Amino acid sequence: MATSLPFPTQIQAGFPAGTVLGYPRIGRRRELKRAVEAFWAGTTSDDALEATARELRLATVRRLVDLGLGADDASVPGSFSYYDQVLDVAALLGAVPSRFAHLADADGRLDLAGYFTVARGQGDDAPLEMTKWFDTNYHYLVPEIGPDTPIRFVDDRVVREFVEAKEAGVVTRPVVVGPVTFLALSKAADDAPAGYSPLDRLDDVVAAYADLLRALAAAGAPWVQLDEPILVTDSADVPFADLAAAVESAYRALATDLRPVPDPGSSPDPSSSPAATPGSAQDARPAILVATPFGGLKTSPDADGATFDFLATLAGTDVEAVAIDAVRADLPDSPYDDLVSKTLVVGVIDGHNVWRADLAARLEVLDAARGLGAGAVAVGTSTSLLHVPHDVEDETFAEPGTASGTTLDPRLRDWLAFADQKVGEVATLARALTEGREAVADQIEASRAAVASRAEASGVVVPAVRERADALTDADFARGDHAERAAAQAERLNLPPLPTTTIGSFPQTPEIRRARALWTKGELSDADYTTAMREEIARVVALQEDLGLDVLVHGEPERNDMVQYFAEHLDGFAVTANGWVQSYGSRCVRPPILWGDVTRPAPITVEWSAYTASLTEKPVKGMLTGPVTILAWSFVRDDQPLGDTANQVGLALRDEIADLEAAGIGVVQVDEPALRELLPLRRADQPAYLDWSVRAFRLATSGVAAATQVHTHLCYSEFGEVIGAIDGLDADVTSVEAARSRMEIVPELREAGYARGIGPGVYDIHSPRVPSTEEVTELLGLAVTSIDPALVWVNPDCGLKTRRYEETVPSLEHLVAAAKAVRATLG
Repeated sequence: MATSLPFPTQIQAGFPAGTVLGYPRIGRRRELKRAVEAFWAGTTSDDALEATARELRLATVRRLVDLGLGADDASVPGSFSYYDQVLDVAALLGAVPSRFAHLADADGRLDLAGYFTVARGQGDDAPLEMTKWFDTNYHYLVPEIGPDTPIRFVDDRVVREFVEAKEAGVVTRPVVVGPVTFLALSKAADDAPAGYSPLDRLDDVVAAYADLLRALAAAGAPWVQLDEPILVTDSADVPFADLAAAVESAYRALATDLRPVPDPGSSPDPSSSPAATPGSAQDARPAILVATPFGGLKTSPDADGATFDFLATLAGTDVEAVAIDAVRADLPDSPYDDLVSKTLVVGVIDGHNVWRADLAARLEVLDAARGLGAGAVAVGTSTSLLHVPHDVEDETFAEPGTASGTTLDPRLRDWLAFADQKVGEVATLARALTEGREAVADQIEASRAAVASRAEASGVVVPAVRERADALTDADFARGDHAERAAAQAERLNLPPLPTTTIGSFPQTPEIRRARALWTKGELSDADYTTAMREEIARVVALQEDLGLDVLVHGEPERNDMVQYFAEHLDGFAVTANGWVQSYGSRCVRPPILWGDVTRPAPITVEWSAYTASLTEKPVKGMLTGPVTILAWSFVRDDQPLGDTANQVGLALRDEIADLEAAGIGVVQVDEPALRELLPLRRADQPAYLDWSVRAFRLATSGVAAATQVHTHLCYSEFGEVIGAIDGLDADVTSVEAARSRMEIVPELREAGYARGIGPGVYDIHSPRVPSTEEVTELLGLAVTSIDPALVWVNPDCGLKTRRYEETVPSLEHLVAAAKAVRATLG
């Protein structure tokens, strides 16, 4: 039953009633992206880059205060990064791989140029491996930690940024990836001995974190946030028992052995907290909030059938607050005695998606959370707001029925909540906690009306779409025998051993982007735009023939993004003008908003592919983005099962593939780089996901003839966990990221008995470096020694859109030369 009474007052450490776990850091107009890329290009100095970053940080903290967070209570998170938060910890610790040791100064510190070199590579020195951040579309850099990797507190940037904000009048809460998650996500350095785990260095890492906490306390920081999302996943390489032991050890050293500073404004009382023990100023630390986004803290059964409850583990430590995700996971069903001395920050505002919250329903969750036994309950976001755009008010809304391009249907204004709106929702709920629901009754009613309006809007449910999906049978998800398909495709395509191709996109030059921008603004006619794109396609086809590639692509000059482009041509989607979200480093995307039932009004890619095929005698790939990736890289409706939405997208793509096939295209690539990304973090939830995701892909691709070759592409994920699903896709050829991990997937494919075409990437396109012919030859040699060479294709790791031609051309020349060299050894 709803109550109008305030929640319990905050206790001891004085955590604020509401906060967010992080905020977008790239800039609402991508200011950081432009400044960083100018620095890389050598057109601006490190001082200029740092000045831009400082302006963005201060603008952010002031904005958060304006939106309702406190200026002096540490409710504003300090979550800035120039590139990646995991790389930031490696830099903080001086944990630099030996190949980059020369970049550090005598104290072990990297300057900005060195920091970016570790991220992007240089010359023959490959960058850190990149992979997905849990189940998001954000990528992090994987630290390499060995027994001799330097680890100590060498970089006080976190402290300096706290002082910077404090001097500007805002007391922030520094946000750092926690020590257990940092090590659990790291990989063993190449020279590490057998059986070594990065977690073996926990004591060294914790000692460095202790030095960081002391420095923050000395600077006046009342709180620090340590993110430990590794505790919500079953997918870690570290056994649960070892994780639990690591948590207990790390937070004993950080929370118990260090003395918490008094809460600002309170009288020091060492007896008021079990963690508060006498000691010198050198032993002081801020109060600690451990954040656990992306899921629940109770594990699935391990190999021995045991389960672990990491909320109980954290409650048993002397940290002052724990943040839980109450969007992706239900609340625990029983109280925890050890929470009585802590604040429980309940993440009821979704940091993963963009839909406006039903505030009354969220208050019910907060009300239920009081039963878990915490000394105080605060409201938070489920995750950092890094994963959503800045502000709905940055968008333009058209009159009803006239929305087009990046002008949104005005109905969406009331349905959406980007980062700024989510901060407002947190502030509203925080008032309800402290003042009672009557204080925010109008806001609660407005949220209820918005949710109801969305549910009732036309286009959300399209009967014809539902009827077609309901009529599907098992036959719609199956192709014929693979051996028969392979024979028909070999006869049609007549390719050499180790056929060479690219993943799809070619560099998008300033001229291409300018033409598309002018056309979008109406300043370039449809005919002139088509001519410009055709000229680029013809140039790309000629280049590929000169390079000697075997299967060609049209280069995708007309596509702004591999998901957004399709969203612009499918009903049920909306696309934004300024809804930028960071994907990795300086790379940003504008995820579409999938709000209604999905249909394809007309063919999307057929004209471009047919034109490309008319320019060459070689096979041309039609290029599509798969249903799972379209979902993963969009903000998807949350009012029906994801599998139902995936089938709607799959049916639209099935129609597109049929039209490509009718136009004479003999190879169709349906990219699914996000297949692993959406894999649930708990094992118990994974089979259902893998079932509907594989079926959606097969629904899209199973209508083709045997002689039509279906490709797919996956990148930047731990594929070993989804080998069965990759096989289940039943694609004729699968290309995968493999260069940065040096063919790590190849043994897994061999062990799984994978027997269809496979293209393990031999050229890492996410780095500006040009791999030598020898390097590519070595990687390809590793592939053909483990996999039947008759199955192996030669390709880059991913599309070339973000690269420059001066990098792309020599890299592809080396790729083709390597293929010829290894081909010759096959006889």
